[in-house]
Parts: sequence; C-alpha cells; structure tokens
Amino acid sequence: MTIGREPIEYLGDEYERLKEEGLTWEPRELQGPSEPTSLVEGRQVIVLCSNNYLNLSTHPRVVDAMIAATEKYGAGAGSDRSIAGDMSLHRALDRRLAEFKGAPASLTFQTGYMTNQGIVSQLAGAGDLYVSDELNHGSIIDGIRLTKADKAIYRHKDVDDLARIMEEAETHQPTYEHIWIVTDGVFSMDGDLAPLPQIAEIAAEHGAGVYVDDAHGEGVLGEGGRGIVNHFGLTRDQVHAEMGTFSKAFGIVGGHISGSEELINFSMNKARTWLLSGALPPGVAAATVAAIDVMTENPERVERVWDNRAYFLDKMKELGFDTGHSETPIVPIMCGDSKTAKELADFVWQEGIYVLPIVYPMVARDKARIRVQLCSEHTTDQLDTAVQAFRKGGEQLALI
Repeated sequence: MTIGREPIEYLGDEYERLKEEGLTWEPRELQGPSEPTSLVEGRQVIVLCSNNYLNLSTHPRVVDAMIAATEKYGAGAGSDRSIAGDMSLHRALDRRLAEFKGAPASLTFQTGYMTNQGIVSQLAGAGDLYVSDELNHGSIIDGIRLTKADKAIYRHKDVDDLARIMEEAETHQPTYEHIWIVTDGVFSMDGDLAPLPQIAEIAAEHGAGVYVDDAHGEGVLGEGGRGIVNHFGLTRDQVHAEMGTFSKAFGIVGGHISGSEELINFSMNKARTWLLSGALPPGVAAATVAAIDVMTENPERVERVWDNRAYFLDKMKELGFDTGHSETPIVPIMCGDSKTAKELADFVWQEGIYVLPIVYPMVARDKARIRVQLCSEHTTDQLDTAVQAFRKGGEQLALI
C-alpha cells in the first residue's frame, strides 16, 4: 500500500506555493569581497544589507593574520576541540575575547547559531523555566524547543509583562528549580534594543539567570564595540551569559559565550554543538584575534557606523518612510506586505543598491520590510545615492 505522495514531489509544490505568495528568499551572487560597494551579479553596487558593520572582513591585518596562521597551522584543526582539535590559537582567542568582553572567561563556537542552540538547550531542563521575548532569534527558539523546560513568552520588550510572568512563576507548583530570562540584545529585524537593565533587575528580584544574545551589538554598542552589557554598564552578576558572533562586526565567522568560569566549564562539557563539531579553522581563530585588536585600537570605526546611521535615518524620515523602532545601525524600511517589499528591493537594485526584502516567517505577514544595515566605511555620497533610489521607489509604490 502506498501512503502519501512521492517523497520529493511535495517539496517542489511547497516551493512553488512560497513563490506565489512572495515568501521565497532569493539572495544574489556576491562575486567579490564584502565591502560598501561590491561586485554583485556582474554589477558594482552599493551594499546595504551586510552584517559587516566595521568592514573588518577585508582589513589588511585581519586578512594577513588568517593567511599567516593557515600557512603555519594548516587549513583545518583536524578534529573537534573536545577531542584533538584544541589548538593554542583557539585558546588564545578565548583569552583575548574574555579580556575584550570584560568577562572572567569565554568559549568560542563554530557559529553564533550553534552557540545559542548548544547552550540554551542545556542550561534548563525538566522542572525549570525559560522566559523568552516573543521576537527572539530563531536559534534561541530552537534551543528552547530542544529542552524539557517549561516555556513562557513575554510581549516584545514589555517589562511589565515579564514581571507578571515572573510573579506567576513564584507560585508554580512544584517550585521551579531554575529560571532563565533569555533575550536578544539588538533585535535583528527591527534594530531596537532590549531593556536589559530592567530585565536584570526583575531577574535579580526572582533569583533568575539572564542570557543575552548580543550578535548585532558587538562592534556597535559599548566602549569600542564591547557590546550591550558594557553599553548599559551592567555587571556579570546581573547578566550571567553573554552570547555573540564573529560573523557580523568582527567580519569573520564563529560564535562565543562569555561569562563566569562556571558557565564556560559547563558549556564545554554539556553543549553538544561544541563537543561534536569540528573546531574553527586556525586561520579563522587568528583573524578573529586580529579583528578584536583592530576594533580596540580604532574606536573611530564604531563612531563612523553611528554617524552613518544617523545621517541615513534622518534622510529617510524626512522623505516620510516608516523606519519602525530602530535604535541601532539596523534601519527597517517598512513595506507591509511581502510583494511590496520585494518590488522595492528590485527597484533600488536597478538603481545600483543591493538590499534584500525581509518577509514571513522572519517577520509577521503584514510586517515585511527592507532591512538596511549601515557600515563604518559607507561614504556620504553612497548614502545620498541610496536615499534617492529609495525616494523614487517609495514614490512609485506609494510608500511615501
């Protein structure tokens, strides 16, 4: 007896449905380095959709460090760090990162996604509770889903709703053994900031841990780009786990968790994404150390990101665009439905601007947008060109 349909046939049908609804992701081919202007599908265009906030991916010191380490240590580490791939370069990166973050210890992972999934899936279990912002990143959501802990979702950035949930948790029977409040630091689709001081205060009142995903905050927030904990002047007694990634402002790839020695020892022995995955290539580890050094020695790069953000945001608001609730160099251009967002992205592409539409399920169905991300090396002329492209596209699509 045949059950269901051909194993592969329905996949094609689902893809066609997504296309019809304007919900497919269609990235363009980058044919050169990630820079403020790049060669994309045969055209030199202004790039406004890169996570490369400080433009470190092509910095000579970062590139040279990767080349030198690769020549000395080889292309790969040869194994998981937990088995036979724990090189001196990996340990040097852990130490340098902890110093940069102002934390007792740090541990690097292969990606930011793997950091969240590996650690969040282990911090809590049966008899525990996760309390999560409704707009947290998918890697946090997936990590929580892998646990047997209870889950509670509070309204986005709503500290009153968070406090209500925590009060209710106090009366739960049986009593929760551990409670963790988990939040993005910078919410990647809206560019707004978590109210971390208030979250930390509520957590302290209830004896809960605080876990923050600072992927889009590092290199952007805090002294010299040290991130959201530094930005708000919080301590490691207030924020217990600070996650980050090297694939954004650092300009490379990888992830980390920073916090107490106890947190790092726990993660090394419990996070399966760290235990069971090959170590970062030695060149990547060395390049990341170099990126931290450049970031530390050149804080003006961080200042230029904010200058560019302010300039672009003011211009777009003057034109009448809805820029959502941006508080960072992530500036959403709200479009409403997915097809309008795609049409705007296609229009400005013809004008020499590379951006991508953000559509469901990354955002709600009626909250499609273009996500603009400003970098330190964008020039005023480039930003003016982008603003004029958006003006023409916005007028044509009746967005302004």
